[in-house]
Amino acid sequence: MSLAWVREHPAVWDAAKERIVGGAPAGIFDFGGMEAGQPLACEWWRVDGDSGTAAYAWIDSVWGDAEMLLAVDPAHQGRGVGTFVLDRLEEEASRRGLNYLFNVVQPTHPDKERLTAWLEARSFELTFDGILRRKCRALTAP
Repeated sequence: MSLAWVREHPAVWDAAKERIVGGAPAGIFDFGGMEAGQPLACEWWRVDGDSGTAAYAWIDSVWGDAEMLLAVDPAHQGRGVGTFVLDRLEEEASRRGLNYLFNVVQPTHPDKERLTAWLEARSFELTFDGILRRKCRALTAP
């Protein structure tokens, strides 16, 4: 599958986000009450695949680190899209001089243990306070 990383600027709530992010099971995200065309905070990207939008990702810079979230269309899960997203987010964070990608899997997440294990398998470390973080690699000069 061919994947394209596309920055959305400005990012707005739209039908594809409603389907992928808004359609996630309860307890994963808190994007209730969003209306089409509503502007979104943070930096957003989408992943376009052969059959349309496969995922969304966003980061928010916090004290030199990048809080990140990602949402993969269920039809594309298990096909490497999530790992592709994490690698692109790390590149984006590194370009900004940030130190870590981090995420907190919400206690309300319906599959918290599996998601935590998935992130740990991709070099995220669980800290004592429940934060999963991965050190950003320095970018090499071209």
